[in-house]
Amino acid sequence: MTKSISKNDPYQAVRYKEFKPFLLVRFAMTFAWTMQFAVVEWEVYTLTKNPLSIGIVGLMEVIPAISMALFAGHIVDQKEKRNLLVICIFSFMLISSGLFLLTWPEIVQNYSTNFILYGIYLLVCLGGFVRAFIGPGIFSLMALVVPRKAYINATSWNTMFQQMGHILGPAFGGLFIYWMGVHWSLCLIIGIAFLGLIALLQIKRKPILNPKIGEPVFKSLKNGVRFVYKTKEILGALTLDMIAVLVGGAITLAPIFAQDILNVGSEGYGLLRSAPAVGAFITILLSTYFPLSRKAGIKLLGSIFAFGVAIIIFGLSKWFWLSMLALFFSGMADGISMVIRQTILQLKTPDEMRGRVASVNSIFTGSSNELGSFESGVMAKFLGASLAVVVGGSLTLITVIATAIGFPKLRKLDFEKEIKEAKTH
Repeated sequence: MTKSISKNDPYQAVRYKEFKPFLLVRFAMTFAWTMQFAVVEWEVYTLTKNPLSIGIVGLMEVIPAISMALFAGHIVDQKEKRNLLVICIFSFMLISSGLFLLTWPEIVQNYSTNFILYGIYLLVCLGGFVRAFIGPGIFSLMALVVPRKAYINATSWNTMFQQMGHILGPAFGGLFIYWMGVHWSLCLIIGIAFLGLIALLQIKRKPILNPKIGEPVFKSLKNGVRFVYKTKEILGALTLDMIAVLVGGAITLAPIFAQDILNVGSEGYGLLRSAPAVGAFITILLSTYFPLSRKAGIKLLGSIFAFGVAIIIFGLSKWFWLSMLALFFSGMADGISMVIRQTILQLKTPDEMRGRVASVNSIFTGSSNELGSFESGVMAKFLGASLAVVVGGSLTLITVIATAIGFPKLRKLDFEKEIKEAKTH
């Protein structure tokens, strides 16, 4: 299937044939999703000029994402992963088409702002249901296109392509808003998702590894939650990241900073949205050459502490390039956190439970982005955008200290043993 792989080969996972289209799927869907979210946030704030409306966008996605997450994990563990993701991507394209139609110039001119706003909220809500399945589906599929010995390297590549999407999605969102407007930017998103669908069809259908097909739903969900609770390394990492993202989600308020504080317009908005992802991409790229396996727990805690410091600087800054630099370093710190957290999940999770564990992860971390958007919008409404960001960054620092004390297993985490075991199988 592949040539023998050297011990320290940074391209280890990429040498497996189906991992390449998998990376294209990861990139395309992350690009499309983050670009769409950036465009929607811009349009909603432009329509309302109300920080709370940005928070509501996040809330509309997080409610279905959280409510469906565990059930989605159960379905993913029971079904064939490739075809399930085909359905998810097609559903995303339908939602994007709805947003495209809703922002048609004739509709904008002939219908009230509330009609358009509530329509956007509804479609974002439907997107939350789709997202509940996409996260566990992609997480589970990765373990089926590369062997266990390549998981650590594959995690770095997977996270790197995800961050490429996070970089280019918001950046192109801001640029295309400037070049062609919100309406045609949404049309482009449909095309990008279609390219992801084509890449996904290059991967063959995979076997279902769960030996408990037909297991009662509630028993299945209970087993998944119990596994995460008992595996303290997973629980600690997810808790830490969830709270940090929840209270440190400064990037949600980027439209306010771009329009009202830094006065840099949609071009600057795209750059602000992309700066954290650029930093994360650089860190993740370096991790493929310099693995973060030794003293991973200490590195995880230190990276999120640095993230909090960078967020505080961003909140205090009144200069565009200082704000960009702060967000860039917040992304570098977050990149370390993402690689370590995803490696913990891949190494500690049995194949038959990947969907359920990924769904719990989506509750802790993925959905906390949108819940953090709502929290940031509410705080910005009552405290002002700058103070809201500073408070969030400060709470992140407190969270890191509390987690370091409360989860000693996480603090002592090291991947060296798992790496040696994986290479012997």
